[in-house]
Amino acid sequence: MEPTTSLFRVGQARATAGLDRQPRLDMAAHRAVFGTLPGPSAADLIEMCEQVDLRGRGGAAFPVARKLRAVLTASSRGKRRPVVVVNGTEGEPGSSKDKMLLARSPYLVLDGALIAARALNAREIVIAVAGDGPHARSALEAVAADSRISRMVRVVSVPDRFVSGESSALVSAINGNRALPPGIKTRASDSGVHGQPTLLSNAETFAQLAVLAMLGPAGYASAGDPNEPGTVLLTVGGSVGQPAVVETPTGESLGHILDICQASPAHGVLVGGYHGMWLTPEAAYNIPVSRAGLASAGGLLGAGVVLVLGEETCPLSEVARVAGYMAGQSSGQCGPCKLGLPAIAQSLAAITAGGGGLDQVEAVRRTAGGIRGRGACHHPDGTGRFVTSALDVFADDLSQHLFRGTCGRPALGVLPLPAEHRETQLTVDWTRCQGHGLCARLVPELVQIDEQGYPEFLDAPVPFWLSRDAKQAVDMCPALALSLTRVKEEPARAALPGPVRAPVPDLTSRSAGMPALTKRAQRDADLAVNSAWIAALGNGRVD
Repeated sequence: MEPTTSLFRVGQARATAGLDRQPRLDMAAHRAVFGTLPGPSAADLIEMCEQVDLRGRGGAAFPVARKLRAVLTASSRGKRRPVVVVNGTEGEPGSSKDKMLLARSPYLVLDGALIAARALNAREIVIAVAGDGPHARSALEAVAADSRISRMVRVVSVPDRFVSGESSALVSAINGNRALPPGIKTRASDSGVHGQPTLLSNAETFAQLAVLAMLGPAGYASAGDPNEPGTVLLTVGGSVGQPAVVETPTGESLGHILDICQASPAHGVLVGGYHGMWLTPEAAYNIPVSRAGLASAGGLLGAGVVLVLGEETCPLSEVARVAGYMAGQSSGQCGPCKLGLPAIAQSLAAITAGGGGLDQVEAVRRTAGGIRGRGACHHPDGTGRFVTSALDVFADDLSQHLFRGTCGRPALGVLPLPAEHRETQLTVDWTRCQGHGLCARLVPELVQIDEQGYPEFLDAPVPFWLSRDAKQAVDMCPALALSLTRVKEEPARAALPGPVRAPVPDLTSRSAGMPALTKRAQRDADLAVNSAWIAALGNGRVD
């Protein structure tokens, strides 16, 4: 996030104090605003966190006091000095609050990490970032500017992918391995970086911890909802006139925040990011910004992402576009990620293209239900929640796509995805394909064999974890029919509203006097994924 990106606040600034006067606080400016660094003991720090029920701001809202206590216990039990990790990767495309803090107020984040490290007698602090933007450069400059900090703190860069910020994936990357979840449930507090007890939280959490230590529990609780005191950072984007990071006391009306950011009339409002929930505009404008307030409307505060989807774009196309991205961002270590998410993405693509019916909608719901709780991490659950809540909120638009083939609106790409997101896709030359089926054996996650023995392709980008297998399938195709092509963003367009479509004829039957269709024509006429294949994923356990 560039320092010039809009930053708003409601009420008195806490985590964003001083940023209305300077684009970035250096050490001197930071100390002038926030004062000297406090040094509470571990017991005092845990007690302060418990008094205000400080929660993590990375999405899971885990109690910070419990994390501190767990790391302290593991460290004492094994006589191992812990490690503190600041998660600044922020792989969620719609979020920029952590990048904003690292870019503009890096010493506040460092203060929170140093306070925790000294209380826990930690041996090291690691700041993990993704990409090489202003946030990464600012963190490096802040560490290098103070020799005492540089002896204890290091900045590491990890791949800029959605799952890289998942706690176990991040620990794996810091340890020199791939940034992927290990596939087994591990707690960083027990065994994290280099096997040491590790306190891992995102950048805003450490900023809030610093504010709490400086103000004390009473001062911290003087703002916000008494049941969830303090402030929260929201990233507001989508169909808004002023995309911004907003610091607001908890309990403030979300409608007020949306008005500040000049939100357009909306189809729906996404809260909690791409692992979050869609809300109707009526629900979104009348709920308070808090965990309890959003939960009462069926939403999630998550990482504080709020995305407005205006009436100018096709909501289902937007959701399908993100679903395809999320399928490609998985780690590919479990059935729900390997098969379930690509199947959901393909089914949504068929619906938005006007080629899917009620069976495709039911397949999405069954698959999302079938993968729930069965993944190696929370990525399948969160993506399924994002998709199924969209089917509920955008029910009217869904009906238009089912019965008219289109809602008549263009797909404008309002929901943010990384600018460098350009994926490759397996494509086939049907004039060459001879139905050998080798591709289906090499990449069964992307290719299935139909009743006639010909390959049936998922119309989705090749995930990074399948790139080697996909290239092998291309190289080994006996008919030289396969290729990997770069996926291009379709220009915004709207299909003209038309009458209800006539039933699709059975293109595989051969009536008297009608020429037999070639295999290529049959493949073009059929959906790229058999709906029974998709639905089957939801009928039993996917491992």
